[in-house]
Amino acid sequence: MTSSDVSRLEQTVDQISADLNTLRQRDRAAARSLQSELTDLDEEVTYLKVKLRKERVVPRVDYVDVRDRLEHLRARVSGNENYTGAYSSSSTSSSSSSNRVGTASEQRAAGVVPSGTELDLRLEQALSSDTARVEDRFEATTAVDLRENGRVLIPAGSRVRGVVTAVRDAGRVERKGELQLSFDQITVNGRSYPMRATVTEALEAGGYREDAGKIGAGAAVGAILGGILGGVKGAITGILIGGGGVVAATEGEDVNLPAGTVLRVRLDQDLNLGRVTQR
Repeated sequence: MTSSDVSRLEQTVDQISADLNTLRQRDRAAARSLQSELTDLDEEVTYLKVKLRKERVVPRVDYVDVRDRLEHLRARVSGNENYTGAYSSSSTSSSSSSNRVGTASEQRAAGVVPSGTELDLRLEQALSSDTARVEDRFEATTAVDLRENGRVLIPAGSRVRGVVTAVRDAGRVERKGELQLSFDQITVNGRSYPMRATVTEALEAGGYREDAGKIGAGAAVGAILGGILGGVKGAITGILIGGGGVVAATEGEDVNLPAGTVLRVRLDQDLNLGRVTQR
């Protein structure tokens, strides 16, 4: 877990609190009950924050647990009683690991990946706030399988299309480079689907394993990701992730994301794998 994760949890708590104020105007009893749950979760967020500050290491599973409970509560406060949460494996494991979502009975519909699900993507090319321009397109590939009830929904190596939506270089005035990235399309097994996702974390690639030489230069990207690339080393130093997918560098630097960087992205809306878009 990172300090950025803590900030996202705190932001979610604030959003739920605001939603509860709205709910309280029409159903005081329901708001009172849900407020009690939010208070407990807020205390858990504080505990994780203190633990991270003191011990410097907090298992990501602890963050995922609190995050999903907050999302479940937020859905109930907003009246979406069918929300069951989304789960994602940590990218710090090897590429043989898999992201997963709940079982088919837990999903709103078969083939629908719920909003809030996280995917780990490897950049196909480098991105820099010094050279990028608004509306520049770039591509990434999924680093691990996304599974539902034992079935692969999105295999590793699936291609995802991204777009640069805002840029600020580290000029003499601003002194801090920023890139705002979003993702609008994913291609799975040759079919393309619209998606909406934003960056939540930038992770340094773990490099190649010893058997990298066994794969020729002409091998498919999916094959390389499936058996050759290792995991990740951790969050890229000097990079901060803000709201809306803003990737910001430390003061006086440009944002430089090398090819192979792992971007953890979160779906902003349900991904319907039954809805095809023009390729």
